[in-house]
Amino acid sequence: MTATETGADSQAPAALTTAGLTPLQRAKAIVGGSAGNLVEWYDWFAYSSFALYFAPHFFPEGDTTAQLLQTAAIFAVGFFARPLGAWLMGLYADWKGRRAALAVSVGMMCAGAFAIAILPDARQIGALAPVGLLAARILQGLSVGGEYGASATYMSEMAGRARRGFWASFQYVTLIAGQLLALGVLVLLQNVMDPAVLEDWGWRIPFVIGGLLAVVVFWIRAGMDESPSYEAAKAEGAERARTMMLFARFPRESAIIFVLTAAGSLAFYAYTTYMQKFLVNTAGFDKSAATAVTAVALVVYMGCQPLFGWLSDKLGRKTTIAFAFAGGALATYPVMSALAGGPSQGEALALVTLLLVVLSGYTAVSGLVKAELFPAHVRALGVALPYALANALFGGTAEYVALWFKDVGAESGFYVYVSGMMAAGFLVAVRLRNTNVHSLIRED
Repeated sequence: MTATETGADSQAPAALTTAGLTPLQRAKAIVGGSAGNLVEWYDWFAYSSFALYFAPHFFPEGDTTAQLLQTAAIFAVGFFARPLGAWLMGLYADWKGRRAALAVSVGMMCAGAFAIAILPDARQIGALAPVGLLAARILQGLSVGGEYGASATYMSEMAGRARRGFWASFQYVTLIAGQLLALGVLVLLQNVMDPAVLEDWGWRIPFVIGGLLAVVVFWIRAGMDESPSYEAAKAEGAERARTMMLFARFPRESAIIFVLTAAGSLAFYAYTTYMQKFLVNTAGFDKSAATAVTAVALVVYMGCQPLFGWLSDKLGRKTTIAFAFAGGALATYPVMSALAGGPSQGEALALVTLLLVVLSGYTAVSGLVKAELFPAHVRALGVALPYALANALFGGTAEYVALWFKDVGAESGFYVYVSGMMAAGFLVAVRLRNTNVHSLIRED
């Protein structure tokens, strides 16, 4: 078995130059992959951003915490659909091409968004309402599960060796932009609609917007160029990816991705999607103030992604990832405790921004590092499946676990949980090989 097959720490094959990838084509590929990624994550985060408004429609019984717990449970179930989507779309991307997989994933997200937009609530169809919401979220979970691996693989392969960290960081730029767009729609609707109307039916508007945007991106993605890495693997007659091949030949790489994702996704969802609810439900902010704090912090966070991607090209991906997990392990408990104490809006913004800036060392290069660990014929599956499994178990349950700790009167236990996982991520990061040198993406 060769080093390329096992992903061993030996020097990777020399870069191959590929004719036909002009700077304009490279930029077009990054923009095309990014646009779809933005819409995918806008639709995904619209659910979380508007949960405070639609939770009573689907779960009318109980207080706010109980309603949010049930909404968070469906959010988590959507995450558990992601490994299936990652598995199916990862295989599809390795068999039929990155471009084809990206088009299918955004099509599924479109269907899920429109389904939520028109779904009757509990007043109209009773217990079938949460069942319908669950079905729509499962469809979106399948879509996002497939999106991450195909998008990370495609953008990493099209980025070019010299500035691969910088260009690949735009995966998270657009992921955050999707979240910001969801929050922006929320802020706009909060300011132009009567609160009673927003809570009655206005919360459906963002899902209509998401469905329409997905239609546009589906058309864009259908015209994108295929990646040279996929074309080269196809021309060489490389062995087709299989599920057991991944875990039998790449157990170390799969385990690395699982642990890094477990820590990174838990922190990401704790610092972003859950933070909005934490500021309302624990720190005592009103909904508008919590949304404003979250949105401004996310703008700073988005701007940090290219910076840390560029730093990873200079200092190494391993260095920026280790920084993120060490910083998160040390900062999470004191920062979350300070936020729980009811700081001013400006202090809350500074504290949330601090957590997100530190996390940028991981998120800017997370997809890229995973792609660099695998050869082309199994790369999309290798990136997607371990990521989706860890994300389902840790990222998807972050809000539910946080609310459970609050419900039993031990909210600080969640801060310890996040810090401990970040420490585990740090231990893996310091043993990570330098993928700047040993990348298995051979085409430049």
